[in-house]
Amino acid sequence: MMRVVEAFYSLQGEGTLVGVPSVFIRLAGCPFRCRWCDTAYAWDYSAGEELDSAGIVERIAQWPGKFVVLTGGEPLVGEDLAVRPGLVELTCRLKALGKHITIETAGTLFVPDLACDLISISPKLGNSTSPAIHQAGRCDAEVLNRLIAAYPYQLKFVIDSPWDIEEVQEVLGQLGPVDPSRVLLMPQAHTRDELIAKSPMVAELCRKTGFRFCDRLHIFLWSEERGR
Repeated sequence: MMRVVEAFYSLQGEGTLVGVPSVFIRLAGCPFRCRWCDTAYAWDYSAGEELDSAGIVERIAQWPGKFVVLTGGEPLVGEDLAVRPGLVELTCRLKALGKHITIETAGTLFVPDLACDLISISPKLGNSTSPAIHQAGRCDAEVLNRLIAAYPYQLKFVIDSPWDIEEVQEVLGQLGPVDPSRVLLMPQAHTRDELIAKSPMVAELCRKTGFRFCDRLHIFLWSEERGR
């Protein structure tokens, strides 16, 4: 059983599949408290409704298409900070139905045996949390390397200022060889105006580093509207 905060059909707003119509399943609970999180309503592990894998699959079936995104909150991590119960079973059910599965995670926990077509890892930089929480959830290079080796991946970094690139490069320096085209930099933004204002700065960082610019299509189209 898993607690689902919301399920909705929209366009993927970030990453290499930006613009692809997808069903989003937002699982409840997150051990981090990122200060500009746009889904703080999903932090609480008791939020939403409890569904088993069959119930989640039934919910997904009401919409067309093959792309499914498991997001949060933090979909890999359960309330006890261990692997979320039922997650592997859910991915296997979806894969048996021919779905393309993206899992969005901070990348702090390795989970084997996922049926995962794309693991979208967003390591938390120091710009996102309080020092205490950031220290507790700092990037674990061993975990990141295992995720990258096990699954097709992308690494997304939220950029708030030009100085954040130093920490991005520090994180990457702890990893094995990483394809620069799979490293995405995206502007920190809650609103369309913030996105437009910060995008040129992030684009210039991409020009200098060779990393990929990551748009945030859902913010551009719908700003702070929930469930889009």
